[in-house]
Amino acid sequence: MAENNNGKYWVGFDLGGTKMQATVFDSKLKPKAGERRKTKAQEGARAGVNRIIETISRVLEQAEVPKDRVAGIGVGVPGPLDLDRGILLESANLGWKDVTLKDDLAKAFGCPTVILNDADAGVYGEYRFGAAKKARCVVGVFPGTGIGGGCIYEGRILRGKTASCFEFGHCQVQPDGAICGCGQRGCLETVASRLAIAGAAAQAALRGEAPNLLRLAGGANLTEMRSRVLAESIKAGDKVVERIVKDACEWLGVGLATAVNLVAPEVVVLGGGLVEAMPELFRREVEESARRRVIKSLRGSFEVAVARLGDDASATGAAAWAQYSITGEETKD
Repeated sequence: MAENNNGKYWVGFDLGGTKMQATVFDSKLKPKAGERRKTKAQEGARAGVNRIIETISRVLEQAEVPKDRVAGIGVGVPGPLDLDRGILLESANLGWKDVTLKDDLAKAFGCPTVILNDADAGVYGEYRFGAAKKARCVVGVFPGTGIGGGCIYEGRILRGKTASCFEFGHCQVQPDGAICGCGQRGCLETVASRLAIAGAAAQAALRGEAPNLLRLAGGANLTEMRSRVLAESIKAGDKVVERIVKDACEWLGVGLATAVNLVAPEVVVLGGGLVEAMPELFRREVEESARRRVIKSLRGSFEVAVARLGDDASATGAAAWAQYSITGEETKD
């Protein structure tokens, strides 16, 4: 184990398909400075890595932290990863392949670097500092463009030998269903992701069944509508949109019931933009669906909570996981 890095700083980085976020934390994992920027993934992997390095450098400068005071960097990354070698194998959202993130960042900043799945980072952040603080077992579900998932078990991220796991969005719920982005049929993402909800809502709007949604979208591509617009259309009285969202929540409950049966979490955390836009609707509908489907002995064993850290969950969790992985210690409150 490395020695305790008191007086040192940690960097958490959240790499997304459209935005990236870097945050500098002190030795107690209190944020000191942060910045969000567009990812510009279309410029390619090498330009993307340079942009990550530039963003971290800028945030360190804002926090007035020299490189030699950084104890480690944690990066939450979407897509299949080689966790031990620190390589992003492939990311459909980014269009990048075989990116040596761990080595590139370690070389640029002269400190240990840890990469992990972005959903795992978000769940770990909620476990350490948010809605599932110190629970023995936590399951996190993040419906967005896809559906991210992660599990913390006895303080550690559940993972495979070299790869991340808990691919919640790719649980098959309809064997003969629509083709998913992963190439399989009937994955949970095809019926419960923001993309699935937006697609169904767009069809309803074009049929004249959701006039408020059509007005609120303001001529934008309906399949790319923001979660806030869906929430506002429901509030304005579009019952068909509300039914579409509730149907998606029902499917999320189907997947969640299987997860509860498998690992018996005390807390299930729901997060992401959709949940933030409609927190009570999602929490209530997903919980009711899941409780109807789990085995009787587990029906009262878990609570469903809305994530508390918002957009900061992945960067916070990535920094905290880096600290734990590098030092073997957790920051004490």
